[in-house]
Amino acid sequence: MSAPLDGVLHVVVVAAHPDDETLGVGGLLADLGPDVTVDVVVATDGEASHPRSPTHTPEQLAARRRAEVDDAVRLLAPHALLHLLGLPDGGLAEPEVRARLVASLVRLVGPDGTRTALLSTYRHDGHPDHEEAARAAASAAWRTDARLLQYPVWWWPWRPGEPLPEERVHRIPLSGAARARKARALAGHVSQVEPLSDQPGDEVLLPQDVLAHFRGPHEVVVEVAPGEESPFDGLHRDDADPWDVRGAWYERRKRALTLAALPHERYGVALEVGCSVGALAADLAARCDRLVAVDEAAEALRRAREAAGVPGRGPGGGGRGQVELTRARLPEEWHVVPEDVELVVVSEVGYFLSPNRLRTLARRVRGTLEGRSRATVLACHWRHEIVGWPLRGDDVHALLEEELGLPRRSCLVEDDVVLTVWSR
Repeated sequence: MSAPLDGVLHVVVVAAHPDDETLGVGGLLADLGPDVTVDVVVATDGEASHPRSPTHTPEQLAARRRAEVDDAVRLLAPHALLHLLGLPDGGLAEPEVRARLVASLVRLVGPDGTRTALLSTYRHDGHPDHEEAARAAASAAWRTDARLLQYPVWWWPWRPGEPLPEERVHRIPLSGAARARKARALAGHVSQVEPLSDQPGDEVLLPQDVLAHFRGPHEVVVEVAPGEESPFDGLHRDDADPWDVRGAWYERRKRALTLAALPHERYGVALEVGCSVGALAADLAARCDRLVAVDEAAEALRRAREAAGVPGRGPGGGGRGQVELTRARLPEEWHVVPEDVELVVVSEVGYFLSPNRLRTLARRVRGTLEGRSRATVLACHWRHEIVGWPLRGDDVHALLEEELGLPRRSCLVEDDVVLTVWSR
């Protein structure tokens, strides 16, 4: 197996339209052995490929292209599973649509993506749907710890001779058999490689001079670092209290349980990871001398400051009094955490981290609390699926149990919530 896929046992190919998978990585798929699990995700049916066709409606084009990609994938990788999402062609930039794509990819990768590679269309391909599919794959990889590779398609015909502006470009050599199967699969995308008819609006989209590039002896993939912007800023802009933390009985009861479960009446310095609009922070402040409440979403912190009248620390803030509201992405920006913390609260935020990021958070908490006689960690999480994220509450608590190195003092498990305290 080629270097960028060394150690990979699961490959998820992400195509914006039928034929992207064949053009970009068809030969690579054909060379994968049966020991590698393969999922091919086609986001749209490509119904907008011929918007002025006098002979085919969008529905007819969609049906043709679904059949073509089904035949192509079965030819390239007979053991692969094909997932046709049917999202709107030309509409992947819509937030709800892209969220559905991200959720589908996260669900396929699962809670341990360390041996998975996501291969998506390229982030600078020049086609909006290709670039949105790349963004979705980057988010899914960030949430699951999957490896992220991207394959250019339209870059080649639209920027002939221009090198890719990337540091880690891999050219994967193809076997002769893989090249032959890729050529057959390309020819099977008849709606794209041949005219629909001889009438205007039915012209060929992939002429022979374009296809010539994709018949070459290698596939080109770009190794990209996973990542995403905070998905929570927009959420808090749209809704002052997106989880109804101040009004819902579930939320109010959960905060009461959290406070009751703390084994010490008072702490010196406490850390809340992911404070959102600050409802729990307001309660925790009564149980400690100093509380550092951290969130990555600037809009959430603005809401928290408005509600509590508390200035912030970090961008634009000064931090004073009992509560400091701090913008940071944890665990990466751990320097914002005071060295003398004795209580760490992780409430309804653990499943918004990838498994590896959560492990890193737990290890940094463990190091910070090392040697503290009253070291306490409290975690509280919803137990059901969080759409678009790989972990549930039970998974979060099992991982924390494994990494924290503190004795478990108490654990409450109900149908909807799990609350665990680890403490000396």
